[in-house]
Amino acid sequence: MHILFDKGYITVTPELRVELSKKIKEEYENGRDYYKYHGAQLVNLPQTEMVRPSKEFLEWHNTRKYNG
Repeated sequence: MHILFDKGYITVTPELRVELSKKIKEEYENGRDYYKYHGAQLVNLPQTEMVRPSKEFLEWHNTRKYNG
């Protein structure tokens, strides 16, 4: 998942939902194992706000890195 996130095939919205790029199927002809996560809400986040995903970073990732 981490590698897919880094490469822009998966992202997390500022509302903390997972989005899977259609390009994973187009470019790799697979990814079915990950389809079930599309639209899923992140749970079990750290209690400490400081170590949770930053909304600003997630917005940056969605606009600059994600291959949606």
